[in-house]
Amino acid sequence: MPMIHHDRHDHIGQARSGSAADAPWLLAALVVILGFMVAEVTVGFVAHSLALIADGGHMLTDAVGIGLGLAAAHLVRRPARGAFTYGFARVDALSGQINGVTLILLAIWFVVEAVRRLVHPQIADGAPMTIVALVGVVVSIVATSLVGRADRESLSVRGVFLHLLTDLWAFAATAVAGIVIMLTDWHRADAVASLVVAAVMVWTGARLVRDAGRIFLEAAPAGTDPGGLGDELAGVDGVAELHDLHVWEIGVGESALSAHVLVRASYDCHDVSARMRRLLAAAHGISHVTLQTDHADHSVDDCEDAHGDIHVPLS
Repeated sequence: MPMIHHDRHDHIGQARSGSAADAPWLLAALVVILGFMVAEVTVGFVAHSLALIADGGHMLTDAVGIGLGLAAAHLVRRPARGAFTYGFARVDALSGQINGVTLILLAIWFVVEAVRRLVHPQIADGAPMTIVALVGVVVSIVATSLVGRADRESLSVRGVFLHLLTDLWAFAATAVAGIVIMLTDWHRADAVASLVVAAVMVWTGARLVRDAGRIFLEAAPAGTDPGGLGDELAGVDGVAELHDLHVWEIGVGESALSAHVLVRASYDCHDVSARMRRLLAAAHGISHVTLQTDHADHSVDDCEDAHGDIHVPLS
């Protein structure tokens, strides 16, 4: 019977270890964010400040993102098995996409409410707005430093990090609005600050959805030109022709490639494919490689070398 062998690559083990090491930092940031979020939303309702409530909603998405990141870190460490032959690397991208969509939906709601308050302004108390916003700057710096210790190659971790950075802008806008209200009694400043927060949320959410979408659509890794990569592989000594080239992302930091290679008659196909794999690993960081190699001259015995994550040698 055929024997199935899973070829584990070192970088997968490192990524899974990194995911495990991320958990304490993410959990610490989650505690900080949840504590401040409850206080911020409470003050927002008391002070009638939509800007504070909007940023509380933004911080809720931060908390959800961290929770999803913790779940993703646990799932990504599971080995490939059964129907999941590539493992659970894309759970991280799924987490990032959910986070991004949630941000965009919340931003739409805040825009609608902010426009309503621009037309019919409500009285907001500028003093608590300013105080909470300034405290929020400190909280964001603390939470950002905690998340910054985790692996930012992870899409879910990167999403949380970007959220916390944009929180600084949101708190700054809220503080400015609070000061304007205290000095001028122009209460529409609260709604304007809410629109700034919403714009930041849309910008961050769109980036997360875009990056996750590239993975789900199996696009080439960012910065990789498939045409140029094909020319580089076709230039390997002994390659007569290369076609059916596919390169895609399995997950963040994990890329795969497959191609059909025709080898010149005087060259050994196993040696050519081995040199191509070494080139891909060293120059492009692609270790999940499946190459079907045949001799261009069909009078020479064909050989196939399907080297990648799963080998099925016949016995």
